[in-house]
Amino acid sequence: MNTPIQLYLKDLERSRGDLLAEMEQEAREKEFPIIGAQCGRRLMIFAMMIGASKVFEMGSGFGYSTLWFGHAVGPLGQVTHTDGDPANTEQARKYIGRAGMSDRVRFLTGDAVALLTEDDGLYDVILIDIDKQDYPKALTAAIPKLRIGGLVLTHNATWGNRVADPNETEETTEGIREYNRGAFEHPELATFLDPVDDGLAISLKLDASVRAGLPL
Repeated sequence: MNTPIQLYLKDLERSRGDLLAEMEQEAREKEFPIIGAQCGRRLMIFAMMIGASKVFEMGSGFGYSTLWFGHAVGPLGQVTHTDGDPANTEQARKYIGRAGMSDRVRFLTGDAVALLTEDDGLYDVILIDIDKQDYPKALTAAIPKLRIGGLVLTHNATWGNRVADPNETEETTEGIREYNRGAFEHPELATFLDPVDDGLAISLKLDASVRAGLPL
């Protein structure tokens, strides 16, 4: 969807910094999916808006989103990077080290849902960007690990517009549809969907009694 306004916004909201540009170039060359500059900018700003100091990423790849969050949490914060491929984790370590943020990133390798479920921490922000059929169980795992006033940020929420196509029935698309319904209907979440890039779902965790009184 490269309309004139979308092209304008892509340019206006581009990343600024040599390291991010290098990571974006690697993603293009390897056809590796990353959240992109427009979503990265939003992740950073949303995290800063709520004063986030602890972020858990469910699916971090080679560290592109991690770097954005690293800027947001500052030198006293912590971002937990997760990926199932040790090679991605190692590449992320290199990029994060070059950014001077090694002391604010924790690296875990394995299944992101299992890693979060087993974690005993409470987080300000949880990013969901794993295999799309696993989005519903990722949401189930994320909510109890998120503080009141925290955010679940979920990439690919429009999935190349396939979620709006009634003829699209692939497992990945159905997983995202189920996730979106669950996020909008959950009694502890206030959710909206920004169609930027491939869709970013933003959910604010509220006390259930507060959520019940809202026109959502």
